[in-house]
Order: sequence, then structure tokens, then C-alpha cells
Amino acid sequence: MKILLTGATGYIGKRLLPVLIDAGHEVVCCVRDLQRFNPPQSIRAKIDIIQIDLLNKTSLQSIPKDIDAAYYLVHSMSSSRDYAALEKTSAINFREALNGTNCKQVIYLSGIVNETELSKHLNSRKEVEIELNKGSYHLTTLRAGIIIGSGSASFEIIRDLVEKLPVMVTPKWLKTKCQPIGIADVIECLSKSLLNKATYDQNFDIGGPDILSYKEMLLGYAKTRNLKRKIFIIPVMTPRLSSYWLYFVTSTSYKLAVSLVNSMKVEVVCRNQKINTILNIKPQTYHESLEKAFNKIKNNAIISSWKDSYVSSGINFDITDFIQVPTYGCFTDQRKTTVENLQQCLDKIWSIGGKSGWYYTNWLWKLRGFLDKLFGGVGLRRGRTNLNSINAGDAVDFWRVLYANKKEGRLLLFAEMKLPGEAWLEFKIIDNQLVQTATFRPLGLLGRLYWYAVLPFHHIIFRGMLKKITSSL
Repeated sequence: MKILLTGATGYIGKRLLPVLIDAGHEVVCCVRDLQRFNPPQSIRAKIDIIQIDLLNKTSLQSIPKDIDAAYYLVHSMSSSRDYAALEKTSAINFREALNGTNCKQVIYLSGIVNETELSKHLNSRKEVEIELNKGSYHLTTLRAGIIIGSGSASFEIIRDLVEKLPVMVTPKWLKTKCQPIGIADVIECLSKSLLNKATYDQNFDIGGPDILSYKEMLLGYAKTRNLKRKIFIIPVMTPRLSSYWLYFVTSTSYKLAVSLVNSMKVEVVCRNQKINTILNIKPQTYHESLEKAFNKIKNNAIISSWKDSYVSSGINFDITDFIQVPTYGCFTDQRKTTVENLQQCLDKIWSIGGKSGWYYTNWLWKLRGFLDKLFGGVGLRRGRTNLNSINAGDAVDFWRVLYANKKEGRLLLFAEMKLPGEAWLEFKIIDNQLVQTATFRPLGLLGRLYWYAVLPFHHIIFRGMLKKITSSL
């Protein structure tokens, strides 16, 4: 069958794609930015790739007419104040485009929306479902709550809180009930619903067997990790304070923290789980999902992470807009030195950031990350998804990967920290020399003052980093 996959670069899409390929389907991957799409080499020959923007009707004309089914895995939590209106427009454009194809079924992954009062985020999901349901195809909606898996936003937030805080003073929404589901079960539901007539024109809540409060989820994580944790709930913490608390302790952006807090005040418990009978699925328990996530992390086998999505920084741009590093009106700090061991040098570059750190004066990098958090930036807590591989679009601490080609010996990063301007950091091997270039395009007088203020630190950091990367010790 010919399947259209939207959100192919997203957390769910990256995990669903190989499953569809293994099932023998021909998959057409929809991406907004071709530079961000890096499927495994083993499946490249088995997929077609088209570049579309759901807000641009003209671009949707590239959708093939002979598709049999489609997955709608596109959503945003906070990239824009008007995200609800943009999501609705995207759904309408997608519906109209598919009405002109042979598509028999659309499968939409939504959120559990059983409460009468919903957050803006959950209400937007519901509105998208309403619009998609007006199409000439059969709509199957799978509604999930908290998704637990290596790299999922929910798992990473729980991990941050429990690993870092032995004692937590928390807001009252930690009493809210939810029904978490493992990422493997989500993928199984999505794949088994494909062209399954028993799922046509219906919506289903999907969840694991456990109904837990957020407090119970945190303590359950602690138990799995053999950690002793105390949690005290106080009723006086406002939504704004709750958002700040979540933002400073975890790796979320502030906008995402606000959306999460508003959603966490709403119960997300399944009405029923008849979908398990229809698809012959037995979902894993919360503990089993946690154990599976830990195994993936331990083996450095995380397929996708929410941190690599643009929502993790609150910045929304196309890589192609920044891949050409400017020179006019820019300040640069360029250093070069001979490489002693080429392969070792490349390995260090491709392992930079995250647990590996930045090789020299890491305390200064951590201080910069802390200051970035204070001013509403992402800080250093995002780390990186994989310890030794980097692809365009990945997050590396407070940088975004624009270009990564190990054979060519070039890595280009773009800063997502709060700055009075724009910044790039490039590593490039030329004639057995490593050329390390920091470029800053200032925004007004403040940007120029900022550059000169940090110039002494650049001399220390960048000189030391270059020496450590190129040293064979």
C-alpha cells in the first residue's frame, strides 16, 4: 500500500516509519524542511520524500493522487501564540488536499479530550479532529495522554524532576489523574489501525493499564530507579509559578512549560479501551514502559527525541534560512591548528556537547547555560539525543545542528540561546587542519556591546576547546 506520512521528522513519525517499511508499505514522507530529514540509510531507497508546508496550499499539490492512506502526526504546543488557529488551518488544507486523492483512511494521533473544560492545547487537538472528520475519507482518531518512552517529552520531564530533586514542593496539579501509555504501544496502535475497517470513522482512547496521578508517576519512576524521593503538594502555587518551576528544573522551554501546566490540570483518563480488543493489543504497564526506556538510553539507541523538535526551543525556522553563514556586518573568531589524529578529532567533534561537554572550561559553558535559563532561553539541559551521531536538525545543548557531514569533516551549529543577535559555530577540516569559526551577527548597539563584553571569554574558551579537540591525548 502507498502511505502518506506527515510529521516524518517528528518524535512519533521517526519511530513509525521503519515499522511501515518493515510491513512492506511504500511510504511517502512529508517534510517541511528537507535538510532536517535524515532517515536511516537502510530505508532511503524504499521511501519517497516530498516537501510540503500545511499552511501553503500550493505546496500540497505535490501529494500523490494514488495514496491509499495517510497519517496526520502534525501538531504544535507553543511555537506561536496563534498555534490553535494555525493548526486548524493546517488541518483544513490537508483535508482539502486529500479529498482530491484516492485516500481511503486518515489516522490522526490526538490527545484524550474527555473533560468538559480543556486546556488551549487539548482544545486545539479536538478542533483539528473535527476538521479532519469532514473529509471524503474514513477518519480514525487515536487519543493518547502521557506517552512514556526514551526521548518523549513526558519521560524526560519526569526524569529531570526525579533525578535532580530529592525533595519536591509541588503544585496541586500533581494530584491530577492520567493514564500513561508506552511509545511502543502507541506505534502498535497506529500501525495496526492502518486500513483496518473496524477502526473507520471512530475515535479511540489509548492508554496503558495504570491510572495514576502525576505524583504517583514521579514516585513510580523513583522506585524504578531505586531513589528515595519526598513530594509535598501545596495549594498556593499559581499556574505561572508552576510554569517557572517546571521550566527551571527541567529541559522544557518556558512556552512549552506553560502549555504543559495548563494541560496537566485536566484529567486524561481513557473512557474505555475497546481498541485493545479490536487490534489485539495488551499495553505495557507504566513500570514496563519505564524499563524499556531505560534500556534504550543505556544502549544509546534512542530513535527520536522531543528535544530535537523546534518546540523544545520555541524557535521556528527552516535550516536552509541559516545554513549560509553570513559575513557582512558580522564579528568572527576564527582559529585553526594542525590535526594530530584525524579520526580521533572527528570523533570528538561528533561527540561534542551533552555528556561529553565542550572539552574546555565546562564550568563557563554551564554558567552561560544558567544565564540563558534566567533570560528565558533553553540552557544546556537539552543535551543531545545520541552520544556519537549528529544529524541536521538535532539539538545539541543550546545549539541547533544546521549541517553535519563527517566524511566532509564539517559541522555547523546555530545558537538557540537568548542573544542580541544570531550566532553560528563551525568546525571544518581543511588540508589536515581544523578551522574553528564562531560568527556573530549583532542586532543593534546591544549586540555589539555583547560581543565585546564576551570577547575575553571567547579567547579562553575557543582557544582551549580547539586545542583539546585536536590533541591526540
